[in-house]
Amino acid sequence: MEMERVDGAAVPPTLADRSHRSSISSMSARSLDVLVYLIDDTMVQLTVDNLMSVTVQELHRIVREALQLPENALEVFSLWLISPLLELQLKPKHQPYKVCRQWQELLYRFTDCLEDEIMQDEPSLQFRRNVFFPKRKELLIENEAVLRLLYEEAKFNILEGRYPCDVEDCEQLGALVCRLQLGPYAQDQHTACALKEKLESFLPAHLCRRGHSLLTALRKRGAKQPTYEQGLLQAYQAVREEAACEEPEALQQHYRAYLQRCHQLPYYGCAFFYGEIDKPAQGFLHRGGRKVVSVAISLEGVYVIDCKEKHVLLGLRFQELSWDHTYPDEEEEHILWLEFDGENEGTRVNKLLKIYSKQAELMSGLIEYCIELNAAAEASAPGNSTPQSPTLPPLATKQRPRLRRQNSVVCSRLQHLATIDYVEDGKEIKRVKPKRTASFFTRQFSHSPTSYSAVQAPAESLEQG
Repeated sequence: MEMERVDGAAVPPTLADRSHRSSISSMSARSLDVLVYLIDDTMVQLTVDNLMSVTVQELHRIVREALQLPENALEVFSLWLISPLLELQLKPKHQPYKVCRQWQELLYRFTDCLEDEIMQDEPSLQFRRNVFFPKRKELLIENEAVLRLLYEEAKFNILEGRYPCDVEDCEQLGALVCRLQLGPYAQDQHTACALKEKLESFLPAHLCRRGHSLLTALRKRGAKQPTYEQGLLQAYQAVREEAACEEPEALQQHYRAYLQRCHQLPYYGCAFFYGEIDKPAQGFLHRGGRKVVSVAISLEGVYVIDCKEKHVLLGLRFQELSWDHTYPDEEEEHILWLEFDGENEGTRVNKLLKIYSKQAELMSGLIEYCIELNAAAEASAPGNSTPQSPTLPPLATKQRPRLRRQNSVVCSRLQHLATIDYVEDGKEIKRVKPKRTASFFTRQFSHSPTSYSAVQAPAESLEQG
């Protein structure tokens, strides 16, 4: 399709734009003014003819041209529709204008928001990382503009707390942000006091707030601990600079170092969904209630994250789980079921975790698609070997003792989960297995010899049952 006019410019939005931004700013019989946002809230302003019939693939090309990105950016980034209530990655054949017109219907279908919230919500088009772009390909990218966009998105997710991160890793990542924003470390300019004034630009906001909590103060009694700005300053001093390296090359080096460290987080590059899980029963009356969680899904697996505490509750690779989703006619609510191996008082059992969410259908579909993509990639890989990413020298930091890593935010916390435990066709452990659809135990990652399978009871238990 020929475009008579395409204008592109990245400009920062005003405060009013941030509070109620829209991607369609004006309309005529033939053209629409479209704003495509980047993760840092700058926007690409386009005037596109016949937008009502333009596909995501065509609009993606126009954005790439406006940003002067190389052709390989096509597989790195996708167009998303984003609002505070819902985030959707669009498919290449989608028509963004038509999806926007259906936004309220999508909110009614996939969220529990109030009608007033739904009526006032309006999505914006955003240029974001493609969930299906493998991490192993990222560090092969040479284009600085592409690396910068990936870095900005990773930084956003770290600072917003969407990627839970240990304090030591936060300081290392924050040090790279200091280097990229402030330049090479200079002792006379970069002090702990100077960093403290802009601490939330370098470290996650919840971490900065915790630094002043009563609990933290009590923990520090009797032994003076370095404050976060002091740890950040030490990490900033330790950032390596390649000898005789020009600044453009140095920027690429630090973008890659930031991304490489983020790759160690299992939920890097995930799509995020929201739901609730049951809390373990506590107290004499066995009251539990529910906990708000985010569910992160990528090509590697599924991760259930505590939204308040900013740590992982459950992390499962696809080889370790079976899954299904049920509708209100089968259960009281939309539920995503995750099944995995565990123990109950020394006995191997199957564990079922219920995630209450109207986005369960979306999550189930994404899990299935990721498994299919992984199977296709394995089948097409020469010799079934996975290409290895180039490695970079580690940042100057002491090796973390293994014992300290046991409390890492990336580790699962099964003791914080209320699961249904049972043995397949065997004796009940806690509760009877809920009535399941016949497809449940067939919905597994079945392309690996280590695939998950339900725990079977011993023959004697089956006879007794």
